[in-house]
Amino acid sequence: MLTRLQCLLCTLVVCFGARTTLAQGSFGEFQKLLRDKAAFEETDFAALQLNQPVVRLAPTSDKQEIAVTGLVNIQASAEEFLRSYRDSMMRKNNTAILEIGSFGLQPSLRDLETLTLEARDIDDLKDCVVGDCQIKLSAPMIERFRKEIDWDAPDYQLNVTNLFKQMLLDYVKDYRAHGDAVLIEYSHNQDQVSLASEQRAIDSAPSYINEFLNNSKAGLQLIDDTLVWSKIKFGLKPVITVNHILIYRRDSDTGPQVVVASKQIYANHYFNASLALTAFVNVPGATNGAYLVYENRSRADGLDGPFGKLKREVVQKKAVEGLRGILQNSKTRLDGSAWTTTTAELSLYQSQGWGHRLFGGIRPLLWLLMLSALIALLALGRRRVDNRPAPKSKALKPESANS
Repeated sequence: MLTRLQCLLCTLVVCFGARTTLAQGSFGEFQKLLRDKAAFEETDFAALQLNQPVVRLAPTSDKQEIAVTGLVNIQASAEEFLRSYRDSMMRKNNTAILEIGSFGLQPSLRDLETLTLEARDIDDLKDCVVGDCQIKLSAPMIERFRKEIDWDAPDYQLNVTNLFKQMLLDYVKDYRAHGDAVLIEYSHNQDQVSLASEQRAIDSAPSYINEFLNNSKAGLQLIDDTLVWSKIKFGLKPVITVNHILIYRRDSDTGPQVVVASKQIYANHYFNASLALTAFVNVPGATNGAYLVYENRSRADGLDGPFGKLKREVVQKKAVEGLRGILQNSKTRLDGSAWTTTTAELSLYQSQGWGHRLFGGIRPLLWLLMLSALIALLALGRRRVDNRPAPKSKALKPESANS
């Protein structure tokens, strides 16, 4: 009897939790979910009602992890947002994006035709050994560079680039066939990093959007499944990343109608793992339009050690300030129906040179946090200014926007 009662209570709790999560028929219910899942407070909702964006740090379980959540109301439909996001997903819509491409259903070397390696990275590979390498690679990858490259050959740079592309292609094919089970194990340092383990930890972190992704009753329908590679200029070292982007559509008048998940499956510098989540949320009866919820949880090198606490405090502060600035600019331009963004706008919210002076490799972490938000917001704004003159602004080079 006790066992039956316990099972019944567990079932009721689960069902009630699922129903509460999915039910967002009023702004009050939306607020409650954000309080419970994203640590937003009453002051945040008051600011939101005044058409101001809000940003919060999210709890983390690892010293090398930074998590941030942002929320802004926008005047747009789910269809417009989805169409804009899809159209711009593969565009070089920011000067910090040096190169970008995607893998086809049958990945091939042609998909990586425009990818280039930095000369500095190629030279660093000359002295690369397992446990001591400037490029984030697996042990087998490192050994292949040592065994298969003739470093005295006149065309060694081309050979290194071709071998890197081939190994990246093999990795992507393996991932497509076997999923997270074959995620890379970085062996560039003495302490190896399992991306699969890092990703599991990030995926299981409680958050507003994760609640929907992990809820079998959410009614999410997968409509896009793409592997995108990019080379992004961070000022210190350009970073090559591969991200698995999943776009879901939800046939409902309330709650998230579009959910985008971008999971990093490779980065050659700085990052151990990263997950960016974006949700277009409709709340019936809300006076401020729809809402865009953004969450990013990333793990990176360089956030521990003797100055770990100070590093984290600086990064967290800049992450919040930077994302709030981007959301505010996004809100202003969208509501004005003339919205463009350059990397110059980031510099308005970041101190000059702090990344160079203090911790070097931390700077790219902030760029990744910001760029993921920019993709979603810039996409929506770009559609609205295609046939309109853009406002004049002084553009700065990416390296001038110091994080």
